[in-house]
This record gives sequence, C-alpha cells and structure tokens, in this order.
Amino acid sequence: MDIRSLTALELGKKIRQREVGVREAVCAALEQIRAVDGTLNAFVTVDEEGALRRAQEVQSLLDQGTPLGSLAGVPVALKDNLCTEGLRTTCSSHMLYHFVPTYTAEAVRNLEKAGAVILGKTNMDEFAMGSTTETSAFGVTRNPWNTDHVPGGSSGGSCAAVAAEECFFALGSDTGGSIRQPSAFCGVTGIKPTYGTVSRYGLIAYGSSLDQIGPIARNVSDCAAALEAIASYDKKDSTSLNRTDCDFTSALVDDVKGMRIGIPRDYLGEGLDEEVRQAVLAAAKTLEEKGAVVEAFDLSLVEYAIPAYYVIASAEASSNLARFDGVKYGYRTEEYEGLHNMYKKTRSEGFGEEVKRRIMLGSFVLSSGYYDAYYLKALRTKALIKRAFDEAFAKYDVLLGPAAPSTAPRIGESLRDPLKMYLGDIYTVSANLAGLPGMTVPCGRDSKGLPIGLQILGDCFKEKQVIRAGYSFECTRTYEGPELAGRREGKDE
Repeated sequence: MDIRSLTALELGKKIRQREVGVREAVCAALEQIRAVDGTLNAFVTVDEEGALRRAQEVQSLLDQGTPLGSLAGVPVALKDNLCTEGLRTTCSSHMLYHFVPTYTAEAVRNLEKAGAVILGKTNMDEFAMGSTTETSAFGVTRNPWNTDHVPGGSSGGSCAAVAAEECFFALGSDTGGSIRQPSAFCGVTGIKPTYGTVSRYGLIAYGSSLDQIGPIARNVSDCAAALEAIASYDKKDSTSLNRTDCDFTSALVDDVKGMRIGIPRDYLGEGLDEEVRQAVLAAAKTLEEKGAVVEAFDLSLVEYAIPAYYVIASAEASSNLARFDGVKYGYRTEEYEGLHNMYKKTRSEGFGEEVKRRIMLGSFVLSSGYYDAYYLKALRTKALIKRAFDEAFAKYDVLLGPAAPSTAPRIGESLRDPLKMYLGDIYTVSANLAGLPGMTVPCGRDSKGLPIGLQILGDCFKEKQVIRAGYSFECTRTYEGPELAGRREGKDE
C-alpha cells in the first residue's frame, strides 16, 4: 500500500482502524517532500521535528480512545500567511523573513483540535499579492504537472503540495480567487467558503473585507471534511458568523436531479481559451445528463468586477501593510538617518515590487482628491455586483463557469504584463466582492496536458449546494495526479 496515494479521509480511516500509524503517515509525507520539493519549492518551512512530535501525541490520544475527528493523524500543510505559535510565518516576504508569531490562527487551532498534524508552511505570492506564486521572496513554486509552468496563486504552494502528494490536504486563503485559481492550475479541489464562515483571526491580512481561509485537497469529500473542521464562530474576529449549518459532509450526495444550474454567458465570451470553454460546457452537459436543469443567462456587471476588486483590495492592502514599518517587528534596515528615513528604507527594502505597486495604488485611491472618484465608486460597484448575484440565485441553485481564462501559463509570462495577470482573475473576484462560496474541481486537461478547473459558485451560506454539485460531477471521474519524478519512491509492492 502506498500511503501517499490515499485521500485525507481514507488515511484518517486507516489510522483510526490501526492499519496505518500516525508517525508512518507523517514520515511518508516528509519523504515525499524530500524527494520532490527541491524541484517544486512548494514549502517555505518544513517542521519535521514538530510534525513527528505531534504525530506521537495524536497516536497516544488515539491509543487512549480519545474521540477525534475524521482527519486525526492526517498530515496537513499551511499557507505561510497563517500564524503559528513558535513556527516561522513569513508571508513569503523579506519583511517577515524571521518572524515567529506568539499565537496560532483560529483555523489552525481548529485543525489541531481535530487531530491533524502540521507539516510546515507553503510558498505563496508575497503577502498574497499575485496569481502565480512568482512574487515570493523564497523563489517561484513550480507546477507539478509541468515544472516550466506556474502553479497559480497566491495559494500556489499549498495547491502544488497537495497535487504532488507532499501533504494530504492544505489550507489556503482566497482574496480574489487565490484558492480556486491555483486549484484549477494544479488539478486539485479547493473551496472558498462564505465570508465569515472561517475565522480570520491569525490570518495576516491583505484585503480584510475579501479574505477568507479555505481547504485544498484531492477531492470534494476531503475539502468538505476539512471545511467542517475549521469552520467556527470566533469572538476574536468581528466578521465571524455563528452558523449552525456547518455539517458540510452531509452534502456529499451523488444527486443533482432537479438542481437549477446557471451558466453566465459573460464567462464564456471573449478572452476564454477554447479548450477551457469546451471542458466547462462538457462538465455542464454531464450534470445535465444526471438530471440537473442547465441554462445560460446574462450576468451583468462582470466587466466592472476587476477594476472594483483591485481598487478595494489595494486600498485595504495599503492600510493593512502600514504596520510593517520596522518599529515593532519584522525587517528593519541596517543603516538609516532618523525615523522617516528608517520607515522609507525599511519598506523599500522589505517589500517586493508587486506589493509596492499595490500599496501605491491603494494609497492613491484613498487620497483626498481621489477617494470619491475611485474608492467610493468601487464600493458602489461592489454593492451592484452583489445585487446581480442575488437576482441570479433567485433563479439558480449554483452557477458554473471557468476558474481562469486559460490553463497555467509558463513561468515568467505573467510578471512581464501585470495588467494581464490582473485580468486573469476575472472569473473569481466577483465571489469575494459578494462574499459568496465557490469551489473549483478538475474537469479535464488541455492539449499540453495541463489541468482545467470547473468553478461552481453558490449563494451565501449555500456551500452544501456547491459541494453537492461538485461531488456529483466528481463521481463521474477518476482523480488523476501528475507523474512526478520520485513520486512513487518507497512504494510497498
């Protein structure tokens, strides 16, 4: 039995049935990291000592008969913007290169309560600003399907680690598609829940009104179980919701008979790669053959989503990142003359080019002469986009579309044209502006062998509809992972 080929729930079951030891599972993941991460660069920090120590603790609890969740003993990776007490958290930036938090994010604490074992921190675009995991201070992460291509971003490290079997599931954060887009590029499944479902306490903020933590795994079942584990009300987060319907695994039902599915025509128009379009339409046809009612419709205001998103996200980023000034924690320049010079040099040296670009854009739209013209107008547009989705969900249970206009671009292509990179988020940012849940599931591969992702969007608090549709579609397919050098080393025959 090759442990690494198991899903998170399959491994959790074997651990509870004493067929696999927790240490054995952790060692299998660490072995895979050693075999492939030199090529992929999915991890920023691997806490081997801590993971083995935690494995022993969880095994002892299981041996004592302590009731733990379905993910007990399962190795998990965390995006490097989730704070972990005593374990370096960098946001893949020179600004936080040596930062070790004194507290743990609530979502991570919930995973620990469920018995999961943390392997380490995954690479990401610096401060989650990017769509390719190329803006990291630790170097680019490579796509396991083709190492000449990007894994997407900003949760590219988490998605690449799951696809390459370096972990069994992972956590990412989604500000404008940062879970769903890299999941599509890496051929895995990722869920962004309704805003407020998962506590943001301990998530180093990019855009506070848009950020949401979510799980990434090989299939819908693992994602549903992980989301169930991390979702909770948290009084430490003022935007946290007290929900009573977080039994997401109950939606793992292979039945879409009568489900009303809408496909926005705006999502299938100009700029979409033909192979991606055909894969999405084929997925819709599959769900229709299983009894769903599929219909194309016009979703207004799509063209305004990108400008509204980047104005709001950059404005919030410029405010959130003001705290990184070299005074209290993080990087401080070595030579400076006076306080203002220290601020300027610290931020110039500590932040990368893309982060500086968004801070400057955010400071501009918040300035007194342009606040009304840009920021307030973007907020009004956000409200109109939410209203357009409300009208759509009055008719449809879920919406289908692509997660990205194309499959994963080659490394270096997107950074040459930042505007093109921003436009690549056209299908994902609306869900964040409206606070909606969304999920990406694999739905095929293009002629280059790169994965294509199907995006499923639901109304607020309707994750179960999204999970049900995704699970029903997934039941028609077999999961395929990339063939990677060293992927099957140590396999038991």
